[in-house]
Amino acid sequence: MASHKEIVSSFIEGAPPGELTDVIADIKALTIHEPSLVKGLGPAFEKYNEEQFTTVKLPGGSQLVVVSEHSALGGGRYFDVESSTSFEFDHATRKASAVQSYVLEGAQSDLVKSTIKALSPYVKEHFPDAAYGAYPIEDDSKVAVIIVGNKYSPKNFWNGRWRSLYVFDPSTGILEGSVKVDVHYYEDGNVRLLTNKPVSQPVPSGTGAGIVREIATTEKKYQEELNRSFTNLSEGAFKGLRRQLPVTRQKIEWEKVASYRVGQDIGGGSSRR
Repeated sequence: MASHKEIVSSFIEGAPPGELTDVIADIKALTIHEPSLVKGLGPAFEKYNEEQFTTVKLPGGSQLVVVSEHSALGGGRYFDVESSTSFEFDHATRKASAVQSYVLEGAQSDLVKSTIKALSPYVKEHFPDAAYGAYPIEDDSKVAVIIVGNKYSPKNFWNGRWRSLYVFDPSTGILEGSVKVDVHYYEDGNVRLLTNKPVSQPVPSGTGAGIVREIATTEKKYQEELNRSFTNLSEGAFKGLRRQLPVTRQKIEWEKVASYRVGQDIGGGSSRR
């Protein structure tokens, strides 16, 4: 049987986009007699923030940067190539501090920087509130590219997140990864959309611009697929949930509804004035 800590950790890891603070508040209310439980959730917070590509503004900065396992330096520090900085990140409060200069060096540094240069205008054009980054991974043999876009509308009872993670291998010229969409709608109900689109595409040029070009093509196609799926869902499955005929098994003559007298025309009896 799972322990209380494991159960609560699963609540953290499954928190919908933009709702982690609400989940934590609920956990505190449910575990009021175990105040030490929340204090021991550090690993769960770290896993959530790194997997969800949590974004944060650095002190004195205006641009969002990404927190992920690919940008981790260890000891609670992360780095951002575009701003040439590293920073400490508190996974519980989701705040950055102790910003320092960080200069990327290595075999893939030029490819990382050219990818970011090409990625910036693409992300700013297609995502209203997003962050992005590129990082050398696997002993500087490959390049990871991350895009995360968040859109929160709690007043309208919905929140959403788009996460893209790609890994480019210069030795094979192949770009692999996935695009994940997570949308939560909770007005008078609780509906959640979770998608995962695997990606594998060659990048013949092997350049940063070529990588971003393939990403743009892939994400455009996936957006179109999602739009078609939503249309089919509305016109197909949702319609199938509705009753095709009323309980009388006869179609209603809507043009006559205004002249119906309940009990006489519909019920078949006579009505009294």
